[in-house]
Amino acid sequence: MDSVNSTNGTTNKPLILVSNDDGFAAEGIQALARAMTPIGDVVMVAPLTEQSTTSHSMTLGRPLRVFEKPPIKTEHGDIAVFAIDGTPTDCVYMAVNHILRHRRPDIVVSGINHGANLGNDVVYSGTVSAAMEGVFLGIPGIAFSLVATHGQNFDSSAQFATSLTTAVLRTPPPPGILLNVNIPKRLTQSGFAVTVLGHHEYAAEVDERTDPHGRPYYWIGGHWHGYRDLPGTDCKAIADGYITVTPVEVRMTAKHLLPWAAKLRIDHFPASSLFDGYNEQNHETLPRNFIR
Repeated sequence: MDSVNSTNGTTNKPLILVSNDDGFAAEGIQALARAMTPIGDVVMVAPLTEQSTTSHSMTLGRPLRVFEKPPIKTEHGDIAVFAIDGTPTDCVYMAVNHILRHRRPDIVVSGINHGANLGNDVVYSGTVSAAMEGVFLGIPGIAFSLVATHGQNFDSSAQFATSLTTAVLRTPPPPGILLNVNIPKRLTQSGFAVTVLGHHEYAAEVDERTDPHGRPYYWIGGHWHGYRDLPGTDCKAIADGYITVTPVEVRMTAKHLLPWAAKLRIDHFPASSLFDGYNEQNHETLPRNFIR
């Protein structure tokens, strides 16, 4: 399969890469891709099958296969569709480095996920990880999720996704930042809320069963118990009917704790505070003098 040089023959519009973790045929990604067509050229590269809770895993132990699917017809032009038998991270990596190697995407939008990605969900979410892979590759990324487990209607989510993506294309976030967005099933507030990640609880359940040969097997992952009622968090804001927008830093160093870590007393192993010479502002601007 050759790469995609351009979409719809139009190159003066931003190129928008759409991915997800629910699979290329999911209703949410179909709605998101269509919503992007008025503002840019759109290419969908998404998993062949559902890849929920795969986090940021990549497929390194076997080859990947890419399947070009029939394009999605819209009034603004066709959406090229590619399905990959791998994870969301695989999809964005393959899209940027192979399928779209002759035309780099201007933004990666992921979703619309069938269900919430609030608080600690972002650690496990394939939806968030697709956007995160874009950020790792130097491309702005947004993850969209609809907080509904049944009776899903993606219209309002797609409308907000178009508006937010337009704003981010106009004013991109700093390098290393993705936006995690959750949209409630029923909007009771007119605007959106900028929030921090909250915390909600799932039952710590391990369901042990026995197969026909008498061997045990296990299902993990318990039912949702609720969220901590903390003002300013995405969990609380969603419960109050707001759309939530949470900036997430993909470089995970706890910079404010570096001095504390350097003062740890570890017998026979003195600490060296090498971070003193690190200048974060130079992270994206200095020449890439890699050492092998």
